[in-house]
Amino acid sequence: MPVLEMITSSGLGSLIGMRHALEPDHLAAVSTLLTDRRDGGERDHRTRAAFLGVCWGLGHTLSLVVIGSVLFVLRAEMPAHVTDLFELGVALMLVGLGLRAIYQAARQGAAGPAHVHHHGHMVHVHCGVHAHVHIGTWTLARRPLLIGALHGLAGSGALTALVLATLPSTAARLSYMALFGLGSTLGMAAMSGLLGWPLARVGSNRAVARAVSLVVGCATTALGLIWGYPIIERLF
Repeated sequence: MPVLEMITSSGLGSLIGMRHALEPDHLAAVSTLLTDRRDGGERDHRTRAAFLGVCWGLGHTLSLVVIGSVLFVLRAEMPAHVTDLFELGVALMLVGLGLRAIYQAARQGAAGPAHVHHHGHMVHVHCGVHAHVHIGTWTLARRPLLIGALHGLAGSGALTALVLATLPSTAARLSYMALFGLGSTLGMAAMSGLLGWPLARVGSNRAVARAVSLVVGCATTALGLIWGYPIIERLF
């Protein structure tokens, strides 16, 4: 029965999407974004963390649906070397995010980053963050959107091949893809909100926050290298 098939497959897609959000590379990427910003109160940090997770999920869903729809129409599978290139892009992105987190942790003193102000021939150095940091919504959303989109590209080939092989109708396939993306978005928003709570708690202690940023950066860099090495071997 087509309707029952669509409901069942869509519900399954949503649940699998939530589990998909818990994969190590996804959590590592979002964790480095969360350690970037520790200004604001605990509630503000949790809200912002959940917002970053939603942005990641929207970018992930958009690329999945677009690429998946094209492959559905063509009734084709993504070439293996293209999938490898997307996967390598994710690995390089993880290394880049990790190194950025390490750099930011290294340049911070015990009181946080130093800010240099020039007044004529005088130079003043103020430790700690500015009292007010104004960040536009698009500025905050742009990076997780792009990171999520790259993750979606990397996973679109395998997911499309699976859906083409198991679901006979186009409507069921598109519903599965869309709700898979929705599940990923909800799962990442929930996990980001949970991660934001301890980060907000440790953010009041600059030394601990700096150590957390350093550990997250090192772990993300290592994961990117481990992820990318076998892909480079296959490609070259």
